[in-house]
Amino acid sequence: MQPTRGRAGFTLIELVIVIVVLGILATQAIPTYLSLVDDAKKASAKANLGALRSSVTIFYAYKATPMGGESATWPSITQLTDNVTVLNGQMPDNPYDTDATKNNVVTGTARGVVSGTAGGWGYIPTSGVLWINTSTAGVVENGW
Repeated sequence: MQPTRGRAGFTLIELVIVIVVLGILATQAIPTYLSLVDDAKKASAKANLGALRSSVTIFYAYKATPMGGESATWPSITQLTDNVTVLNGQMPDNPYDTDATKNNVVTGTARGVVSGTAGGWGYIPTSGVLWINTSTAGVVENGW
């Protein structure tokens, strides 16, 4: 049997062109991917903050009813974190939580002011105000 003659592979120039084209595509795709990851974290944080605020507001409204004792009060940090009184399960995840205790709630002084070691949720028990307790730029006070 006679070996086939002609082109058996790619030239070096063709391979270099393919690598350059792939490099150009990667420079466009990687920043887009990183932006999507950041957008997903923000969306998750907003949704979880909304769920937490809703739970606190429902607790406050319930306390104002005759069954709740007719004394509208915001939940204490203990009631908020015991996973039974206010929430029917665990605290929602804060994707910007950076401290050792996952999704902890810290007593805050003002909305948007980072308290403690920048983790979990900030909460003022006397007014029911909640926020994401993080020092991440662009997240602390976005009007959420």
